Amino acid sequence: CNLRPKDAAKMPESAWKLLFYTLSWSYGIYLLFFTDYPFFYDPPSVFYDWKKGMDVPTDIAIAYLLQCSFYGHSIYATAYMDTWRKDSVVMLLHHVVTLTLIAFSYAFRARPVKPSQMPRAGTVGLGKLRWVPRLPRGPSNPPCSLCPGRFWFRLYWFPLKVLYATCYSSLQSVPNIPFYFFFNALLLVLTLMNIYWFLYIVLFVAKVLMGQMQEVNDVREYDVEDSKKT
Repeated sequence: CNLRPKDAAKMPESAWKLLFYTLSWSYGIYLLFFTDYPFFYDPPSVFYDWKKGMDVPTDIAIAYLLQCSFYGHSIYATAYMDTWRKDSVVMLLHHVVTLTLIAFSYAFRARPVKPSQMPRAGTVGLGKLRWVPRLPRGPSNPPCSLCPGRFWFRLYWFPLKVLYATCYSSLQSVPNIPFYFFFNALLLVLTLMNIYWFLYIVLFVAKVLMGQMQEVNDVREYDVEDSKKT
């Protein structure tokens, strides 16, 4: 593809994430919109008829296995395989928090083989929409659509669907639901990270619009001088 060495080194990472996110996003869309689960349109339904020892449907269990495996690998990949960026420490924390949420929401049960209702809320979280449009190769056509896209999916739908269900609806349906503060604290941490990365996108768009970038570069990456010091 006539890539520069710097871009060629990042190609496997980008190609792998494109492949995985396409598959996981498609499966999440299937669960939320092409099954009988009402979780997206009716977020409080994730806690209807909640009781300990409820079974997890096979299709939701597959989503948990898929995502848990990916984020377990991502912790290692971010630390030892991927290009180290300014937000890599935050990315590592994100993967740890996400993996903790996935594992504990699945394992939240009274008996080892019968997880409880919490995976329903996890399904909405696992199905959060990821959209990474192709970036243009010049400042004349800035990728402004990336900014509202990130805002709409991560900072609007995620709080509206997931946080609303876990912070408010859960207490309405099950006033004494266990681990309420544990799960919601981690979800709020993820929300703060989403805001953090959204600011990176805003910074990128601002630099392009003000003509400070002659080509599309990842603002999270170190400059040449910084990378030598790093």
